[in-house]
Amino acid sequence: MGLLEGKVIVVTGSGGGIGREHALAMAKEGGKLVVNDLGGSRDGSGTGSAMADAVVEEIKSAGGEAVANYDSVASVEGGENIVKTAIDAFGQLDVCVNNAGILRDKTLSKLDEGMWDSVIAVHLKGTYCVSRAAFNHMKERGGGGVIINTSSTSGLNGNFGQSNYGAAKAGVAGMTRCMALEGQKYGIRCFILAPVALSRMTEDLPGFQDDSFKTKMSPGLVSPLVTFLASDLAKDMTNKTFFCGGGRIAEMKMVTAAGVTKTDNGGLWTPQEVAEKMGGILLPE
Repeated sequence: MGLLEGKVIVVTGSGGGIGREHALAMAKEGGKLVVNDLGGSRDGSGTGSAMADAVVEEIKSAGGEAVANYDSVASVEGGENIVKTAIDAFGQLDVCVNNAGILRDKTLSKLDEGMWDSVIAVHLKGTYCVSRAAFNHMKERGGGGVIINTSSTSGLNGNFGQSNYGAAKAGVAGMTRCMALEGQKYGIRCFILAPVALSRMTEDLPGFQDDSFKTKMSPGLVSPLVTFLASDLAKDMTNKTFFCGGGRIAEMKMVTAAGVTKTDNGGLWTPQEVAEKMGGILLPE
């Protein structure tokens, strides 16, 4: 019996890359999949059904169960319809993996409003649109569930030329931490995933063209963690952030230093005092 036997799972943006690997891995463990993909290009332009259909066929050919969905995640209607597809096909939704994404990279000085809005719409608003529909279904059904949202080291650590993408992915992380707190009373577990892997999102980044690096950074290396988090093996976990890529899995945290507290003058510092105490305020390198 597979780890996800009987669980109904939505994976957005699963027509290729990391999302496809998630869908295949989770179907192999007995999950019933909704393969969502708008079928557009890396920059979000265009639509089509071929990508999602191909992954559905792969799952079915291997003996699994899957249906396709072609809605955009970037609207409330689309998010609700993605969840409705799972309910109509399989009667429920147990796991939601928000993976859909696009890239429109430019340095801030060259980043126009359209590039900003489109990336925020898919990554940040899209995560809201699908997560809210999934969360409400899980809450009303009363059986708990799992929501895994894809962030990025570009948002958690920063990356040159990706201020729109980084802002969206940092927003996804913040949203998910709040969701995890709100979901605890309903048994809804929420996680943040920061994957590093070769996909059409990363294929033209420096270093990703090397053949040995392509093998090392296979997107399939990320999916076992996602499968674990979706399963009952992780039933006592929630509100965690994980880096995953190249065979490495590591928890990530935002850390606050012990700092220095001023006790006199009502706690009011002078700029000169701040400068003098900066060594105790900063985290060690």
